[in-house]
Amino acid sequence: MEIKNFKLIALYNLKLLIILFLVSGCTNKNSESGSTNKLISKNPPSDVIPFFQHWNLILGDGTNAGQAIDFEHDDFFYTANDGKSDWVVFKTPNAGNTHGTSNNTRTELAQLKKWSPMTDAKLNATLKVMNVASTGDATVAATYSVVIGQIHSADGHENEPLKIFYKKFPGHTKGSVFWNYEINTAGDDNSGRWDYSYPVWGYDFSDIGSDKNTSLPEPKDGIALGEELSYEIEIKSGIMSLKFMSEGHETKTFTKNLINSEYAKQSDMPDQVKNLFVPIGQDGVERKNAYAGEGLFFKLGSYNQTNGKDPKVNKVWCSGAETHGGDIQKQYADGNYAEVWFKSANITISEEAISNAGYFLANDDLSKKTVYPSEVIPSMDKFKMLMGDGTNVEDLVNFEHKDFFYTVIDGTRRWVVYKTPNSGITSKNSSNTRTELHEKREWTPEEGGKLTGTCRVMHVSTSGDARVPASFSTVVGQIHSGEGHENEPLKIFYKKYPGHKKGSVFWNYEINTEGDNKGRWDYSIPIWGHDFSYVGSNENTYPKEPMDGIELGEEFSYEVNVFEGIMYLTFKSSGHPTKTFTKNLVSSEYTSAADMPMQVKKLFGAIGQDGVERAAAYKGELNYFKQGAYNQTNGKDPNTNMVWCTGAETFEGDIAKQYANGSYTEVWFRDTTVGPGTVPSN
Repeated sequence: MEIKNFKLIALYNLKLLIILFLVSGCTNKNSESGSTNKLISKNPPSDVIPFFQHWNLILGDGTNAGQAIDFEHDDFFYTANDGKSDWVVFKTPNAGNTHGTSNNTRTELAQLKKWSPMTDAKLNATLKVMNVASTGDATVAATYSVVIGQIHSADGHENEPLKIFYKKFPGHTKGSVFWNYEINTAGDDNSGRWDYSYPVWGYDFSDIGSDKNTSLPEPKDGIALGEELSYEIEIKSGIMSLKFMSEGHETKTFTKNLINSEYAKQSDMPDQVKNLFVPIGQDGVERKNAYAGEGLFFKLGSYNQTNGKDPKVNKVWCSGAETHGGDIQKQYADGNYAEVWFKSANITISEEAISNAGYFLANDDLSKKTVYPSEVIPSMDKFKMLMGDGTNVEDLVNFEHKDFFYTVIDGTRRWVVYKTPNSGITSKNSSNTRTELHEKREWTPEEGGKLTGTCRVMHVSTSGDARVPASFSTVVGQIHSGEGHENEPLKIFYKKYPGHKKGSVFWNYEINTEGDNKGRWDYSIPIWGHDFSYVGSNENTYPKEPMDGIELGEEFSYEVNVFEGIMYLTFKSSGHPTKTFTKNLVSSEYTSAADMPMQVKKLFGAIGQDGVERAAAYKGELNYFKQGAYNQTNGKDPNTNMVWCTGAETFEGDIAKQYANGSYTEVWFRDTTVGPGTVPSN
């Protein structure tokens, strides 16, 4: 009996201890991430760090919560206790609604006033990073990192002269602390901006993994999750002074001039930047007076730098991490978030500081606002369009369609997206779907016309027959005849085989057939990589990858200038040789069977397309430009045409299923001009 009573008493005491354990704020710590569950606390964050009257709080769902006095949010912003002190928790997922034009979510304070870099300003903070994202691409510099403090410009390009990072690769105990300076780009185009990174403890921003799943060695002098660190930021007379402290680590100090640039010429660009940013086309220079004359403000919190965007969109900032479709709780459950705890922070600014309301007015809910393609490319009024479901749109001003035609931002600039499936409703004379602009003006080759475009092909079909030249390709620009046979004197292609990193860019000339148009054929000219005729040996065997090809997501541009009957073509891409071509559109070089190129004999002769061209080619015929995504991959049986019928997967025309399974093409354009032809340059 005494033993039974002892057991009951022991059980009762155990239950009481558990209750006291929970109420007192003891933690349930995850040993890998360092993250701690929310603790019961009577103190709101503004009682722990009483300075929230100086800030607006942006939450991980994109909401501006205003001044966070007596405010908390269960998912993003609350108070925790580690058994010694109360801390303010800033938590944010890999994906949610963002603020402004950023790719990244944040739970972050943004200062209510802005100040000149010529005045005095100071911010200091003590914190510990408890979690960074558990997934992502190790070759992307921003992956597995969080920004814990910033200086942001409220004016001009709204660039960032300071971002303080913490980054830790999965499986490591220690991570790196570093800070980045972003140039305040000279000129009106901010797309060339870049960061230069300084290591504090561990690596800098540019130190990345050798492949998607391979991390760097763990930094010996790094900072562990849950390890306390402090930073001080002080601005005086245009000079930024930084101090970083952590027990057991060397104190580090830095200075940076914010009003006199050291990067005003291309020759000033550091090698780190050349290696990291120049390959993605970010190669600008800074204005000579850097951030002078602009209003700056502090930011503090958890600005998650890991996101779910495809790395081919931007190989520096787009991490390809797990986001569970934006489901915040699922991201929190498996470590796909950033969490930072602050124990103390202070801010001092000049009495000359002024309201920063303009920044919030410009950026609050911006990610939820529709930016139409016509706002990115003003020449949309000169086009109409056929979309991938067969819909014709005559007026493209302030028009978008979320399945086919819309805008995105890659963290650097906005783009217009043209997307179309392998199977849908198409034009009367084509087997292929398109979301493609159609120029309203028509012109003869003698009158001339000019089209330019800067684009990135983001996706081509992943299914098809490797023996068929049209498989795995899309046309990104055309000249189309509106009369006669309605043939195409120009088609600009991008093609990439599955499993290859690089694809080919080439252009085709289609003859304007003499007599019966059944004998028409294309002659293909390579630009970077292979031409149209380069095919696999059987249905599932791909040819060799081109060494000089263009990757998905890699930017290139073209200019098509038709002047006095001659077509002048120019193709450019950073890191690739510029290529130029000319073609006479009013006098044919293919007027007899003997003129047929060997490429054409092998490719088109085999299917009976062996015609000749009329002597005047396209002379006197009305033509027009086309631009966008004209998908060349379709579900037609290759046995019916071994050049154009690709036998790809189409899921019986179900567009959503095609998009989900890679049976589509997607092309982004950021710049387009169209108009009359011009005198060609030498």
